[in-house]
Amino acid sequence: MKISLLQVNTVVGDLTGNADRIAAGVREASRYRPDLIVAPELSLIGCPPHDLLLQTGFVKKSLAVLEDLAADLSGAPPVLLGFAEPNLSGTGRPLFNAAALLRDGEVRETFRKTRLSRNIPDEERYFEPWTGTPQVLRIGRRAIGVSIGDEIWRGGPMPEVIVNLSASPFVAGAQSLREESLSRIAKSHRVVIARVNLVGGNDDLVFDGRSSAFSADGTMVARGAAFAEDLVNVDLALPSLQAVAPDDVEPESEIWRALVLGTRDYVHKCGFTSVHLGLSGGIDSSLVAAIAVEALGPENVLGVLLPSPYTSAESIEDARELAENLGIRVECVPISQIMKAFDGALSDLFAGMRRDATEENLQARIRGTVLMALSNKFGSMLLSTGNKSEAAVGYCTLYGDTAGGLSVIGDLPKCMVYRICRWLNRKHPVIPERVLEKPPSAELRPGQTDLETLPPYDLLDAILYRYVDCSESPEEIIAAGYPAENVYRVIQMVHSAEFKRRQAAPGLKVSGRSFGVDWHMPIAAKPWWR
Repeated sequence: MKISLLQVNTVVGDLTGNADRIAAGVREASRYRPDLIVAPELSLIGCPPHDLLLQTGFVKKSLAVLEDLAADLSGAPPVLLGFAEPNLSGTGRPLFNAAALLRDGEVRETFRKTRLSRNIPDEERYFEPWTGTPQVLRIGRRAIGVSIGDEIWRGGPMPEVIVNLSASPFVAGAQSLREESLSRIAKSHRVVIARVNLVGGNDDLVFDGRSSAFSADGTMVARGAAFAEDLVNVDLALPSLQAVAPDDVEPESEIWRALVLGTRDYVHKCGFTSVHLGLSGGIDSSLVAAIAVEALGPENVLGVLLPSPYTSAESIEDARELAENLGIRVECVPISQIMKAFDGALSDLFAGMRRDATEENLQARIRGTVLMALSNKFGSMLLSTGNKSEAAVGYCTLYGDTAGGLSVIGDLPKCMVYRICRWLNRKHPVIPERVLEKPPSAELRPGQTDLETLPPYDLLDAILYRYVDCSESPEEIIAAGYPAENVYRVIQMVHSAEFKRRQAAPGLKVSGRSFGVDWHMPIAAKPWWR
């Protein structure tokens, strides 16, 4: 039996565009003369669709587009693709997460998801799990089990062949585990598995593709490209390697490619063609600039220098050297006079009060205002350059360095920022060596360094990983050997900064628990651990 897996990059809400992408893939796959063509979970409507699913007009139009697509593909082999099916039972949630079989110009059968997952945000808000009889598709004499999303992991009795329609977002380090699990399931149940996964960036999620097929002895016989569209043709009767795309699961490589794809798709799918960012001469803005250049090309990236009286000459030199290495244009907008104007306007109100974080935050907000003005005037998207460590503890300024349309590295801990920069420099030396060596600083006052406010980043990131990603309690983190004073201080900072994160730009998810889709903490809450 021959199956073609359409690893497509769809756009949420672009119903006719998605149908056209699927149709083009079907026509290309038809040259292989497969018995079945499979597109990913929710590929017709785009994923994640969020509250578009509550708009009955959207769902109604998607069904009309589905019927048109079926008619358009009347001469093609059978096609299985993901869509949202109305729940007409009168009970439960309004929709099923479903797969439609298009055959002979019509929608012939539907297959519904039985096990909702956390891969698709708030899936239980919209979809009712199917509790009916097992779903089997018959192609000729072959009985094929159809599963959607996490159903592939559920175990239990299985037919000889399973096709799985998936929309699994990228998480660093998960691919090897996923392939090991699929191999184990195939081998233990003596079942052939063909899994098609979505690819592309939609909002804060990045889908990595890597569609795959496994023979009944657990051997991977096919795999689609990582972070790129692909067509995977596989003959399930041949238990040997057929079309296994090369892959690199080194964390730095995976995360880099995910952020490049996520940035490119977010910018383009939001209707922008160019981006700009503040270049401070620091490690974070250097990495964001490098990602933006890889995603969009140097001609579409502008670096903006915004020096204050506290900006060192070395930082300006480093920023300009980075821009030259990347081949991007640079503009300089000094903010000293703007700072003086604010000081003068507030002098009466602040009379007799010492200078503190208020004046430091004003600098960041002046920079944010200038950068947003450039966005308004030139129609360019501002990229925020903050990292996950800073966002976690609130070491950032609301309406200042948090301003922007996308937080590119908002899910990267500071130590991983350094790791990726060093990895990048081994491939293409673009980030000035001094940027990697000098102590990180916001440069909002003379001689300032991050360590005046925060624990060392290796300690901070370790505590944050245990608390945020692993949900460990303060007592558990302390029992693991971390200083109690640092633990309680960091966790207090995390909760005090919740209101900032709620107002920040969306960040691309690459970890097991990001501050976007995975984090739902109250703002006005008393610390329970005290």
